[in-house]
Amino acid sequence: MFEPGHVHRASVPGLPGQKFSIDLYYEARPNAKEGTMLHFRMVGEIDGRQFSEEFEMHRDTAFNFAAVISKVAVKNGLHPNTTLIMRNHKEYDKIFEDIRRILGAEPGEAVNLDHLEKDGL
Repeated sequence: MFEPGHVHRASVPGLPGQKFSIDLYYEARPNAKEGTMLHFRMVGEIDGRQFSEEFEMHRDTAFNFAAVISKVAVKNGLHPNTTLIMRNHKEYDKIFEDIRRILGAEPGEAVNLDHLEKDGL
């Protein structure tokens, strides 16, 4: 389920496989040193274990969010073959556009490659 600034993903009840329920919240935050950052708060439960993590990505690399949140989810116990974002591409497009709107970003803007390394977790 997507709504601006929030994405919820959960396993389907009754189906075999890993059980999870994860919420991802995001917002733009100013940072005096780094410029505008996209702040994420990821909370949920994976196989009965609760977790909560917060992290930020630079404005120019925030569109790599799916890779970073996947790493956070796997680190907290989600099977690497389980995708949180890409299984519903229409919803992914909405998230991408929402992030673009929040950050005031335009297609074709330059990316600082040093930020990719910093934001890769």
